[in-house]
Amino acid sequence: MTYITARSKPKLTWSAQLVLVGLCALALKSYYSTATADDLIWILRPTTALVELLSGQHFEFESYAGYMSSDRRFVIAVPCAGVNFLITAFLMLALRRLWRERFRGICWRYIPFAGVLAYLVTLIANTTRIWLALELRARAVAISGLTNNQLHRVEGIVVYFTFLLLLFVLLERFESTQRLNFARVLLFPLVVYYAMALGVPLLNGSFHRGSAFWEHAIYVLAVPLVIIVPLLFYERTKNMIDSIRGQNYYAARWKRSLNLFRLTSSWSNRH
Repeated sequence: MTYITARSKPKLTWSAQLVLVGLCALALKSYYSTATADDLIWILRPTTALVELLSGQHFEFESYAGYMSSDRRFVIAVPCAGVNFLITAFLMLALRRLWRERFRGICWRYIPFAGVLAYLVTLIANTTRIWLALELRARAVAISGLTNNQLHRVEGIVVYFTFLLLLFVLLERFESTQRLNFARVLLFPLVVYYAMALGVPLLNGSFHRGSAFWEHAIYVLAVPLVIIVPLLFYERTKNMIDSIRGQNYYAARWKRSLNLFRLTSSWSNRH
């Protein structure tokens, strides 16, 4: 009995940690679904401070609305809080570690650490997204075939997914001495992003909104692939070139060895 208990304890710990991560994500998602700007001051205020630092613009807080720009043409409101990205980053960090240590359990301190790291990355990513939106508006940037709302959506997906990808790659490089498996590095953040950006809304019944949801779904599906496919192509091309170079290297060594053998044989025959 002692043997069974000792063997099953790490698995129970791992399962408990997995459930805790899921409950934390669900709790934050539920909180965010009914939160006002006043409730999200803990993330809106530092984000706005960073945006002011980058853009040089000034924002004033208006209760239940958010941070309004001085020209009253831009508001950093609840949808701009970046809480969904915070949840996604937290899940990616926690699930990544749980998957690496599957059925063995991880240090309990890592879960709050993942939350703090996800929060800091969210501030940077969200600041970048809002600052870029301000720049696009100031420069009156337009793309043929896209409305302003569609352009704003694409910009948000590009920024959020890129930061998610960078976070994952940096952690992989920091924690692993082995050569990165590029396909796996790209796949894991993509799956987590799709699960949060599409899976959760589908479970919530957002598809009942009709064409608005399906338009959003198309952008969410397509834009990350536009980022990933060129990276995969680059990695595959690089591997092919390295392989060809390796073959040429060994072929050259073999040719030199063969020439040396022939030269040695010729010398032996003469003497």
